Amino acid sequence: MLDIGVTKLAIIGGIALVVIGPEKLPGLARTAGTLLGRARRYVADVKSEVSRSMELDELKKMKASMEAAANDVQTAVQTSASDFEKSWAEATADNTEPSDFHPEVPRYKHPKKKWRLKQGATPRWYKIRTGTRTNALSGAARVARHRPPKVSR
Repeated sequence: MLDIGVTKLAIIGGIALVVIGPEKLPGLARTAGTLLGRARRYVADVKSEVSRSMELDELKKMKASMEAAANDVQTAVQTSASDFEKSWAEATADNTEPSDFHPEVPRYKHPKKKWRLKQGATPRWYKIRTGTRTNALSGAARVARHRPPKVSR
């Protein structure tokens, strides 16, 4: 970029002060600053637009390659499926059994459960061995069980 130091800026500012005058110099500096800011924003917008268009081209290429890969996979699956169907048809065509053969369907068998009896998943012998309660008590029954006996006077 331009190699402008503090001394060169001071010389340019002094010449501008003599040529333009002290009353018009602040307005001119403000105008130059706004124009410079607009130019920088314009250059940044152009750069971002170019980068976006490059990314868009890359995405289009990637999309085309993905679609081609998907089509290849689809054709491979279709050919393998048709090969499987052919081999299946050949295997089932060699069947020597009569066409009216139906394997016997097993009959329904009732599970013979005790529907009204709720059974836990843990076996009773395990609950007894570990000391787990096997009969659930309600809160009132538990209080009544552990209440001290009444003494008659």
